[in-house]
Amino acid sequence: MSISPFFQELRSAYQAELDDLNSDSEGHYILDKRLAEKRKELGFLLQMLDLNPEMVAVVLHQAFEFHEPELMDHFITLDADDLLSWDAVSEGIRIAPWAQPMVDQILAEPVGAWFMSVAAALEYMHGTPMRSSAQSSDADADEDLENVERGDQPEQDEEREAREREEAGNAWMVEQGFDSKE
Repeated sequence: MSISPFFQELRSAYQAELDDLNSDSEGHYILDKRLAEKRKELGFLLQMLDLNPEMVAVVLHQAFEFHEPELMDHFITLDADDLLSWDAVSEGIRIAPWAQPMVDQILAEPVGAWFMSVAAALEYMHGTPMRSSAQSSDADADEDLENVERGDQPEQDEEREAREREEAGNAWMVEQGFDSKE
């Protein structure tokens, strides 16, 4: 899957923010408690929507249910200047009832719709296993070795899968009335 540089950077920052909230100095799990505190501070955090969306997006952690992953797969390939509107993105998302008042508050802000699209993408990427070209582990190396021994070409497979996902996302967008990227 091809993730745009815009979303790659935000994805790392979002993950770091969640990791920071995850445990206290003694290593105890306190993510739920810290998220509850952040959610109470939403009024203050709204001023950071466009400057540090990853710091605000954590208030919506686990608030999205994605029904059209092809849409999100396509969306995260886009650069900051080409993002889809919240109306288009929200077609494939269900928002948890507990989060709806926060979403309404965010959407009332001038950049609220843009932020909601970005927050949905961040949460989608967080919950979706993705291989990063910078990531490497012993398991990946072992898998690559097995693929070579079997004659597989993992890079070509990944490129093909990414292309197929992008084509499916593009086809979905055309079905929704958008112009084709091609």
